[in-house]
Amino acid sequence: MSTSKRKLDHIRICLERKVEAECHPFEDIQLIHRALPETDFSEIETGCTFLGTTIQAPIMISAMTGGHRDALEINRNLALAAQELGLPMGVGSQRAALENPALEDTFSVVREAAPDVPLIGNIGAVQIRRLGPQVVEQVAEMIDADAVAVHLNFLQEAVQPEGETDGTGVLEAIKSASSSKIPIMVKETGAGIGREDAATLFSAGVRTIDVAGLGGTSWSGVEAYRAEERGDDESRLMGQLFFSWGLPTPVCIVECQANGAQIISSGGIRSGIDVARSLALGASLAGTALPMLQPASQDWQSVVKMLKAYIRALKISMFLTGNRTISDLRGSPVLILGQCREILEQRGINTKNFTLKRELSR
Repeated sequence: MSTSKRKLDHIRICLERKVEAECHPFEDIQLIHRALPETDFSEIETGCTFLGTTIQAPIMISAMTGGHRDALEINRNLALAAQELGLPMGVGSQRAALENPALEDTFSVVREAAPDVPLIGNIGAVQIRRLGPQVVEQVAEMIDADAVAVHLNFLQEAVQPEGETDGTGVLEAIKSASSSKIPIMVKETGAGIGREDAATLFSAGVRTIDVAGLGGTSWSGVEAYRAEERGDDESRLMGQLFFSWGLPTPVCIVECQANGAQIISSGGIRSGIDVARSLALGASLAGTALPMLQPASQDWQSVVKMLKAYIRALKISMFLTGNRTISDLRGSPVLILGQCREILEQRGINTKNFTLKRELSR
């Protein structure tokens, strides 16, 4: 099956089937309510900088799609919304356009629609190993990207029969790409990045990590539905078994920022409250994908409406925790409860330290 056809299957399944993890780990993260916020709501500032550009809120439209004719309009609507609100945007894997240059416009449309916001390209680490580090500049040029996300999706690859499951040499490929003139970040695709891999990536020159942890879209689940449709019972079973595999996103944020990297929180960001929780834990930015797909399949105004709700909820969260700026919010006191607390404490992290205001390096 062609890469382009798989991309169309992914869009359709994400729109039609239940692909989200059963858990919502951000429910384990409780912001500390301030009954006396001593803050004027009208003076709250959600703006910050990302990739050297001022953005209006620490919210990114995460990598979603591209590589099929039907994806072009979705990407255009996402980009128009990003431009309207001054938010960064990432595209889906650009592998399909490398294989078939006729599909490049399904990606390049985003820069045409969003000339003024940070854009992030996307290519798999396996493709860098195979094609060489120069592919990073190739995909960046395709959309005039400000950075390129190098994605790790070995869970998804392992449960599909056509998957690429040779994980050797990937770290060296990432290391070679990190010296490119185009900034790179490394992102998972729903199973998360823990402290061991974060430390290894940092040593390889990676300075930004998109943790993309458990709690959002399960790509193992997506592949289970694809397998079911083609009558592949073995792959369907594997996809179902690993539906909820991975490290929860809040756990990943704590573990990865401890290594000194800039953290993007994604994987289950379902409101502006989750954005605020992410930043309080130490992330610099939060990305969301699946909630934007249905609006983007309609029109760009629907995406704007959804994102405005995220921004408003973020501002209310800041107001109710007594934080006037994004800088104030980062490192704010939180309670870490439930499974996230259990995992972190099993991993040797004292979660009581998060109940106090923390000074963060970024």
